[in-house]
Amino acid sequence: MGNKLHVLDLLVLLASVVIFLVIGASFSGRQKSTHKYFKAGGSIPAWVIGMSILATLISSVTFLAYPGAGFKSNWILLVQGLMVPLVLLGLVWIVVPLYREVIGLSAYEYFEKRFGFFARIYSSLSFSLMHFSKMGTVFFLLTVGLASLSGFDPYMILWFLGLVIVVITVIGGIEAVIWADVFQGFLFIAAGLVSVLVLLFLPPGGPGAVLQTAWDHGKLGFGPYDLDFSKLTSIVMALNGVFYAVQKYGTDQTIVQRYLAAKSDRAAIRASLMGVLLCVPVWAVFMFIGTALYSFYEITKLALPAGMKAEEVFPYFLMTQMPPGVVGLILSGLVAAAISTLDADLNCLAAVAVEDYYGRFRRGATDRAKLIVGKLVVVVCGIAAVLIASLYIRLGGEGVLGIVFNLYAIFSGGIVGLFLLGLLTRRANRQGVLIGILACVVFTAWATLTSTQIPASGGGKALMLDLGRYNFTHHTYMLGVYSHLILFAVGYVASLFFPAGNPARNLTVHGWLDKRRAAAKNEPVAEKRPESLVR
Repeated sequence: MGNKLHVLDLLVLLASVVIFLVIGASFSGRQKSTHKYFKAGGSIPAWVIGMSILATLISSVTFLAYPGAGFKSNWILLVQGLMVPLVLLGLVWIVVPLYREVIGLSAYEYFEKRFGFFARIYSSLSFSLMHFSKMGTVFFLLTVGLASLSGFDPYMILWFLGLVIVVITVIGGIEAVIWADVFQGFLFIAAGLVSVLVLLFLPPGGPGAVLQTAWDHGKLGFGPYDLDFSKLTSIVMALNGVFYAVQKYGTDQTIVQRYLAAKSDRAAIRASLMGVLLCVPVWAVFMFIGTALYSFYEITKLALPAGMKAEEVFPYFLMTQMPPGVVGLILSGLVAAAISTLDADLNCLAAVAVEDYYGRFRRGATDRAKLIVGKLVVVVCGIAAVLIASLYIRLGGEGVLGIVFNLYAIFSGGIVGLFLLGLLTRRANRQGVLIGILACVVFTAWATLTSTQIPASGGGKALMLDLGRYNFTHHTYMLGVYSHLILFAVGYVASLFFPAGNPARNLTVHGWLDKRRAAAKNEPVAEKRPESLVR
């Protein structure tokens, strides 16, 4: 970019990193058991967990890619986020107490109790693959932003921040992760609001001119609104958002682990509502930053460097229009957002590895051994995520936000369909679920191979597998939607050909409703033996 960070900005950035390390170190002496390391002893206040959920869901994707999307297009990608509170308001009252009652640590223990061991392994692997993909993208976006601003080597930045994040997570556990999220949440919101105010009042004509220019150029809409699944439309993003919300709040370990860290069911519910209701305005703020950036350069007629990508416009604006110190504050929000997302992912991946795999196959392992393995997994996963980000840097990262959504869709593996089969139906059983999973895998492989383009030997691009009119032609974001629906439908129909399941009451919504009715009448609720225990 031809600009370098002022020494004052570098000092502010360094101070924010030091604060994170101090937070991690302050909790290091308490991490003497897996109960503390992964669940914080179930002692975290609701408002703290709410801020932690907010910080986990916003990252460098929000900080750089959302402004990039708002600058390049309109607000259509925000439609996904708008679906989240609608789904959560109907889901949280059931899911939070369910998980706090039936699992020890891993969200995927629920799937084993409902459908057997294979369902647990499948769902935990889906989570792990999805989050490895996301972590690499978050690292990449953070590195690109800081490298373009500071002039430092991107690989040096990547490995330095990777080391910081691994250290914080290893020594501080989930307590350090959650409390660091509180600091990050306030810093991130402050950075976004400062950016919006500057972009509204800096151009000639002020807010009125900014909004009018955005409106005249079609930057404030959510369209196209066609009922067409073959291209990116509002209906495609809305459907994707519904399943994203169920997946995130019903099956994602990073969120479920927050439920377990709360003091009570009521506190966990309040935290979930707080987190999601704060997320939507924050997402909107950073989408609006992109819109206001477009208006700023349209009004001022200032030229952007040739070949600049949409994701690089916001960092360029910071370097050329913001005073020293303010730039450091805003970039500290970027760093904090990435750290809070990545340390949460690392801790949760370690929890899944220990609970679903190591503890399962080494049943005699002591709690101390599990704690050591968990910390080792943090280190290994951190290094792996940095290597993935290095590959992104080497290959370039065009349309990174689109890549993130595509990876969510592909690696979601019908997990929402599996979850809804367990929660909403009594009839579904392990045999039917196995068939549903196989159908989902076959569909996902076909749709991915026949819709993904790769460089061709003679130049240009070609499909990985071209089946002509039998190719998957709908938008990639619909792949995840269809995979959930296929697993649910095929799993349920296939279950009809096998003996009915016999799930414990606390594993389905029907049992939850029975409990509510019994509680209202002060009557006891008879329990069933779970199907997974019936031989």
